[in-house]
Amino acid sequence: MKSAVEDVHIASFVVQHRAEAADAMAAHIAGSDDMELALRGEFRSVVLCECDNQYLVMDRIEALRALPGVLNVSLVYHHAEPGESLDAPVSSAPSSGAKP
Repeated sequence: MKSAVEDVHIASFVVQHRAEAADAMAAHIAGSDDMELALRGEFRSVVLCECDNQYLVMDRIEALRALPGVLNVSLVYHHAEPGESLDAPVSSAPSSGAKP
């Protein structure tokens, strides 16, 4: 049974890969519902992931590491919060500092 408040986990990875692995890696990410190729480089790429729990984040890292030609996957950022708070409007806080 799912709880009323589901967490959303947002993560980013830096993937170090051989040049010839970039197409297969991009295809793997494109086939995923919760990953996006944010920046594709010749030897390094940045992947964004948004999923339901920290275990899925780790599964995505391991799946990327298992791709032929991928040398390393580093978790750069991970944030979790209730999904309903992501839908809430952002209040405008007073800015600090000098007035223009």
